[in-house]
Amino acid sequence: MANKIRVAIIGVGNCASSLVQGVYFYQDAQDDEIIPGIMHPNLGGYRIRDIEFSAAIDIDAEKVGKDLGEAIWAGQNNTVRFAEVPTHTGITVTRGVVHDGLGPYLSQKITAAEGEAPNIAQLLKDTKTDVVINYLPVGSEKAARWYVEQILEAGCAMVNCIPVFIASDPEWQARFRERGLPVIGDD
Repeated sequence: MANKIRVAIIGVGNCASSLVQGVYFYQDAQDDEIIPGIMHPNLGGYRIRDIEFSAAIDIDAEKVGKDLGEAIWAGQNNTVRFAEVPTHTGITVTRGVVHDGLGPYLSQKITAAEGEAPNIAQLLKDTKTDVVINYLPVGSEKAARWYVEQILEAGCAMVNCIPVFIASDPEWQARFRERGLPVIGDD
C-alpha cells in the first residue's frame, strides 16, 4: 500500500474546488475502472485515495480562516457541485501574500483578508507537505515566483497550474533538480 501524498493548495478558487471535490468523488476508484477525466486511477502505485490535503492558502477574506471544505464554496467560487466534501476537513485556509495576485478586476470582487501571511515555507514544512499545487489567478507572476521560493525552501514538489513559466524555465528546472524535487505544469 502506498503512502499518502500530502498536498497543499495555493489559491482556493474554482479549480481548487474541482480538485478537492474530485479527490472525494473518486476516492474509491478501482485500478481497472474507466473513469471520465481520469486517465490512470493508479499511477506508480498511487491512487486518488492516497491524496491527503495538508494546507490551503488564499487571500480572500471570505475564505481565510475557514475550513477547506467550506472555503471551496465561499467568495466568488461558483463551480458546479458534483461531490460531497466534508465541511470539516481539518485544513484551515491560511492567509497568503498578495503581491500581484489581486489585479484590478479581482480587487473589485475580493477583499483581502486582514493580517500578515505566516512563514509559508515553515507552514509547508510543519504540515509535512509533499506537493504544492499553484492555482493563483492568471497574471500573478510575482506572487507565483515568490511562492516557488517558499516551495523550494520547504523541499516540496510543485504542480504549476497557471501560465507563469516555472516548470518550463531552465533556471527553475535546475533549482528543483538540484534539490531532487519534481516540478511540472505551466498550464
